[in-house]
Amino acid sequence: MPLPQRGGPLSGVRVLAFTKVWAGPYTGKYLAHLGAEVIKVESMTNLDEMRAYGGVDINAAPYFQSINQEVLSVQVNMKTQEGLELVKKMVAESDVVIDNIRQGAMARSGLDYESLKTIKPDIIALSLKMWGTEGPLAYQTGYAPCFAALAGLNYLVGHEGEVPRGMNIRYGDSTAGAYAALAIVAALHHRESTGEGQFIDLSAVEAMTSLIGDSLVSWSVTGEVPEADGNFHSEMCPHGAYPCADGEWISIAVDGNSEWAALCSELGIEPAQGHATLAGRQADRHVIDAWIAEKTSTRDASELGTALRALGVPAFRSQSSIDLCSDDLMWSRGGYRMVTDHRNGSRPIIGPPWRMTPDEAQIERGAPLLGEHNEYVYGELLGLSPGDIADLIERKIID
Repeated sequence: MPLPQRGGPLSGVRVLAFTKVWAGPYTGKYLAHLGAEVIKVESMTNLDEMRAYGGVDINAAPYFQSINQEVLSVQVNMKTQEGLELVKKMVAESDVVIDNIRQGAMARSGLDYESLKTIKPDIIALSLKMWGTEGPLAYQTGYAPCFAALAGLNYLVGHEGEVPRGMNIRYGDSTAGAYAALAIVAALHHRESTGEGQFIDLSAVEAMTSLIGDSLVSWSVTGEVPEADGNFHSEMCPHGAYPCADGEWISIAVDGNSEWAALCSELGIEPAQGHATLAGRQADRHVIDAWIAEKTSTRDASELGTALRALGVPAFRSQSSIDLCSDDLMWSRGGYRMVTDHRNGSRPIIGPPWRMTPDEAQIERGAPLLGEHNEYVYGELLGLSPGDIADLIERKIID
């Protein structure tokens, strides 16, 4: 039975995904949010770890559900030759193949780029690894904290004068996954223009390195190695997060002397004469931060932000994840979408950060059950009969 068309700029593009954990599935999610048909290849004997992470039900694990919306699932035992032959038939019906599995695994299965081209000459293949597919560390498996540490980002994150702290979020995975989706869109454009497929070798470490900006070359210009410096900004002061009443925080960024004067007026600060310039404020920034923190500590963060913005001072309450879940603007803009799955009914997910007119893909379906789309893939795409499919299940080729 054919699946309903969801629209979107990548409608009609089929992606075969050999992906696990976060970075690879993040790529698939973005492509699916653009309208591509993304088919995740998996099996009971080779599960995505996220199907078990944070829960005991492989079809209801929260981390898996959070990142695999609008993705299809097909089961196949790739440890069998017959299973591999079925996968190659899936490749022949696809436009893109993506993987972030262990280095060498695709080649051992006869699914490296050169082999894929013999199946479909214009195929686009993307391999996402910590260090790419070449070099002395290409074999090394890594996770998001490794990407951030090796890329130089962790060294820059922390309070001034303290040891670097890094971040307890998956910047490395989501950044590499988003870059991979962008590269695939570019490769699809190239193929449309030239008829040629492409192989994309994406390094998660290099993706993260691109985020540290001019810090990467700062030493060669200034002779100083950049270190973690909290919220310091070379062109703004004060610039930071300050405590408010009830455990809340407000972020304030002062750009210029007039904004500094407005901030002092609202908070009741008597500015020193030397603070009338940026250089003067920066030289005394720790004292200034202490003054501001004392004044903001009894104020309501939202009300103070509104008052400061009315005076032309950029200031906003620092929102927690709970705050974001109830943010009216996020809901009204479609930042959250409601999807339906088999276990939880209708539930919200984080939607794509773009709004497209007129052809935005529908996002209505949650993460798939394991093998939920076996009948579609084997029957509709590969043309197998119900009896053939039942036989494959009986012999655990569909596993």
